[in-house]
Amino acid sequence: MGIQRLIRLRLRLTIWYVATFGLIILLLGGGLFIVISHQLSQQLDDSLRSATLELVRAARIRELEQRGGIAQGRVFDAVDELTIPDRELYLLDLKGNPIKPAEVDAWIRGAGSEAGKAGQVTAQHEVPDEKTLRLHAQRFKLGSGKQLVAVAVADQEELEDKYADLIAAFAAIAFAALILVAAGGFILVRKSTAPIERSIEFMRRFMADAAHELRTPITILRTRAEIALQQPREAANYVSVLRGVEAEAHRLGGIVDSLLVLARADTGERQIEKERLFLDDIALDAAGAAQLMARRKNVEITVDEFEEAPVEGDPALIRQLIMILLDNAVKFTDAGGQVRVRVSMHEGAPTFVVEDTGIGIKPEERSRVFQRFFRGETARSRTDGAGLGLSIASWITREHGAEITLNSQPGTGTKVTVTFPRVEAPVSS
Repeated sequence: MGIQRLIRLRLRLTIWYVATFGLIILLLGGGLFIVISHQLSQQLDDSLRSATLELVRAARIRELEQRGGIAQGRVFDAVDELTIPDRELYLLDLKGNPIKPAEVDAWIRGAGSEAGKAGQVTAQHEVPDEKTLRLHAQRFKLGSGKQLVAVAVADQEELEDKYADLIAAFAAIAFAALILVAAGGFILVRKSTAPIERSIEFMRRFMADAAHELRTPITILRTRAEIALQQPREAANYVSVLRGVEAEAHRLGGIVDSLLVLARADTGERQIEKERLFLDDIALDAAGAAQLMARRKNVEITVDEFEEAPVEGDPALIRQLIMILLDNAVKFTDAGGQVRVRVSMHEGAPTFVVEDTGIGIKPEERSRVFQRFFRGETARSRTDGAGLGLSIASWITREHGAEITLNSQPGTGTKVTVTFPRVEAPVSS
C-alpha cells in the first residue's frame, strides 16, 4: 500500500464516517420531528379544547347573571365578549345550526352536528387558500337544561411556523455537527492510520536497506565466481576463490538470519518462552564462547564481577543478547585492548555490563545505534556487519521488560548496561 492509496483510504474512511453519522442524525432527526410534531399537534388540540371550555364557562356565567332566567340572546353574547387570541369561537345548536355568529361554514356546521350526537369532535379542514384549519367542538348543557355546542377553530399556520423553526434549528445544528464530525473523523482517521503509514515507511526503508546490504555480498559472490570461470586455474586458486565465496556466503547467511529474526519479531511469530534462570551462568558461558574470537584479535576478555542474578526469560534469546554485545565489544576494540564483563544485583535488579576500551561512538551517533542497518562512519571501515545486531539486542531487552543503556566516548571505549526486572525469590515449601 503506497502513500497515495493510504490518502485515498483516509478520505474514504472519513466519508464513510460522516455518511454514517449523517444517517444517524437523519434518523434521529426524523424520529424527533415525528415526536415533537405530535406533541405540538396535541398542544394545539389541548388549546382548542381549553378555548371551548372557556366559551362554555362564559355562557354559563352569562346565564347566572340574569335574575329569574335569561333570554337566549344574552347567553350567546358570550361569544363576542370572550376574546382568545388566534381562536374563532362559535355557538351552535345540536343540529349544527349557527346561533352565534349567524353565518358559519358548512364544515363547521357538520362538525357541530356530529358533536351534538357524540359529545365532542376534533376535526381538520383544508381551505382553498392553502390554509389548514383545526377545530374542536364540545356539547354542553346550560342551567336551564338547554344543550348547545361550543366550537373553537384555529389556523394550523402557527404549527407550520413552529415546524419551520424546528427544522431550521435542527438543520443548522446537524450541519455544524457534520462539520465537526468531518474534522474530528479526519483527525481520528489520521491517528488510526498513522501506524499503517509508519509501517509502510518503515517497510520501504527496511526493504531498501536490506536490498543495499544484500547487494554487496551477492555482487562479490557473483564476481568471484565469474572470475574463477573465465579461464582454467590451479587447484590452489580455486580453493582461495571457494574460501572467499564461503566467507561471503557466511556473511550473507548472517544478514538473512538477522532479517528473519527481526521479521518474526515484528509479526510476533517468535514466541518468548520464559523460565527462571541465572544471568551469571549464561553470561559466563557466552564470555567463554567469545574468547576464541577475542584471541584472534588479541583482545582480552576479563570477568570483573560475577554475582548470582536470577532472571525470568528465554535462555536462547538472553544468550543471543549477551553474544551480540560481546561481539560488538570485540569488533570495535583494537589489538591489545580489553573487554570487561560484570554481572551483579544492582539495587536488587539483575544487571549485565559489557565495557570495552575500543574506538567509542560519536555523540551524534549514540541515539541511532539501535536503529536497523545503522553503522557509524568509523564502524563501516572496521566491520562487515549489516548494523542489525543492536536492533536485535534492543528487541530482546524490550521483550524481557529490561532496559539497555549505552555510554560512550570516542577513543576511550563503550559501556553497555542491561538491567532486568527483579525476580521474586521462590517460595520454599
